[in-house]
Amino acid sequence: MATTTRAEAPALAGNPLLGSLLDLKSDSLGTFLRAQREQGDVVRITAGPPGLRATVYCVFSAEGVQQVLAGQSANFRKDNAFYQEIRESFGNGLLTSQDEDYLRQRRLVQPLFTKRRVDGYAAAVAAEVTALTEEWQEDAAFTVDVLEGMTRLALRAVARVLFGTDVDTAVEVVERCFPEVGAYVSRRGYSPLKTPRDWPTPGNRRAAAVHQALYEVCDRIIADRRESGRAPGDGQDLLTLLAEAESAEDAGFSATELREQVLVFLVAGHETTATSLGFALHLLGLHPEVQKRAHEEVDRVLAGRTPGAADLDALPYVTQVLKEAMRLFPAAPAIGRRAVAATEIDGVTVPAGADVIVAPWVTHRHPAYWEDPERFDPDRFTPEAEAARPRYAWFPFGGGPRACIGQHFSMLESVIALAMLLQKYEFEAVDTEVPVTPAITLQAAGPARCRLRPRTT
Repeated sequence: MATTTRAEAPALAGNPLLGSLLDLKSDSLGTFLRAQREQGDVVRITAGPPGLRATVYCVFSAEGVQQVLAGQSANFRKDNAFYQEIRESFGNGLLTSQDEDYLRQRRLVQPLFTKRRVDGYAAAVAAEVTALTEEWQEDAAFTVDVLEGMTRLALRAVARVLFGTDVDTAVEVVERCFPEVGAYVSRRGYSPLKTPRDWPTPGNRRAAAVHQALYEVCDRIIADRRESGRAPGDGQDLLTLLAEAESAEDAGFSATELREQVLVFLVAGHETTATSLGFALHLLGLHPEVQKRAHEEVDRVLAGRTPGAADLDALPYVTQVLKEAMRLFPAAPAIGRRAVAATEIDGVTVPAGADVIVAPWVTHRHPAYWEDPERFDPDRFTPEAEAARPRYAWFPFGGGPRACIGQHFSMLESVIALAMLLQKYEFEAVDTEVPVTPAITLQAAGPARCRLRPRTT
């Protein structure tokens, strides 16, 4: 990477009056890609009219990303406008909390996400995949939107793990409310001028209603748990374990804190996995030769039986397919921070107080790490290929001390679900391209339909 020291980062050319505001509003991911191609690995982007203009420093190299997320993570905090909007929508849970609040929450939650504990959720995931394939079961070919189907599957799976038997209540509310909340947070997070949330505008009133519906369903389920008289250790769903969580240093979660953790786990736990699975299926539908290899591995390893946690290591090609789908379609395509102190990154000075973005969408396509980066090729993720790349050339789960605590659960769920679906079906893509847009997570702006053919083997 470049080592020439500059007083400030090179700027992406924009409109004299509005900077890059219109470009970011119409296609922020394409704008970030263009910034890297035209200006390099640390780029300054300005947006907004004079007096309301905002400046963001985009960091695209793997080494720079590592510096922001890991090596100097204490200098890059979740203090930007976008995280504040998430905080106001979902509370101060593990995703948005900082400092001692975050350390306390992490200490309480960490024991619930050990490999042994997460492996115990495999049966619940498999049960939801089985239920989906029973709904889909057809004698002849049929067409589904795989992103829509995987969203519902991932939502039901994480709701089952979180809430146990209260799946249907949670799923109906979350399915209805989350798209509205995500769009609301995204609009406000990227807007240079926004009205206070308590002003009775139509958008604020709609958002308040869906927020209240989410809070009420979580509060009702939490209250039911606490009134059930269940002895500690009797329940194995995550909500019961969270309600009982405490450590030698910390008291347990209050009802409000518990609600905030549940909402964050629902956001991170269903939308991210749904994105990975849905795009993996769509990409397989576009690449029959890759799908054939995945079918062969699933048939050889599982021989028709339901996979469990112990099978993950024996399904390396299925895992590679998922990792390559997460490279091309990372669920968190851009991650924001704010610099505490002036810092040099890749020979460029990022000033104190600057908003900073690292973008998996761009780094995952960086030509220094990925040959022909738009091509779908799971062999990029053989052990040898992974070892030859910088650690942060691929970071769909973030990294450093704030890396996603649920990444093992996401991979467990994704591998089991993809293997089971490949046991049942062949996939042929109907839509060759799927437009996407960033919200809290990456969202499809159109259908991802595949024709499914039940397999006879």
